[in-house]
Amino acid sequence: MENSKVITPVYAQIALDIAKRIAKGVLKEDSKILGRSVMSSEYGVSPETIRRSMHLLSDMGIVEIRHNSGAIVRSAEKAKRYIERFGEHQDVRFMQKNLTELIRQQEQSTQKITEFVTSLIRLSERFSDSSPFTSHEESVPEDSPLIGRTLADLRFWQQTGATVIAIRRGETIVLSPGPYALIEPHDTLVYVSDISCTGVVAALVRGQVDVPILG
Repeated sequence: MENSKVITPVYAQIALDIAKRIAKGVLKEDSKILGRSVMSSEYGVSPETIRRSMHLLSDMGIVEIRHNSGAIVRSAEKAKRYIERFGEHQDVRFMQKNLTELIRQQEQSTQKITEFVTSLIRLSERFSDSSPFTSHEESVPEDSPLIGRTLADLRFWQQTGATVIAIRRGETIVLSPGPYALIEPHDTLVYVSDISCTGVVAALVRGQVDVPILG
């Protein structure tokens, strides 16, 4: 796992950037945010990525999504709290600055990165001291009905009682993927749950139980 890298989902990075613009007053309360097609061009991503960013901000009470009207800025104060809580971990520039410093200090960086990735994979040790839940992993086959869906679409927690804490995708680890991260073929879901939930998760991933219909 020495070559693994940890990333934050693009939609979460964009949500953080929009929250900063709201907190600074660039986007004012009760104002309408530009449409998805315009913002997708601005950020160089798909409209679907912008949709997930807006839903994340809506979940935080920062914006309100209105049918046929787009997103309206609701609370600069909640945007500030969101930045305080998640900004340091999701700010791409912060991560790049630290990564540059780690590369410069080559010997120290190798040790720090290895320890960090190891701690992610062994999250079960953190939970074991304070919770009866342990971490488990489940691979997503290429014919799984979960592919192309999000955890929110699947009502994953409600259906299984398990919480996904990371997605391992090849040599990449998506940490805290959130409810709107898309599941891809051969992903490995890293989740915490009671041991009794593992069978339900396996059945859901393999299409042995009904998957919620998008509506």
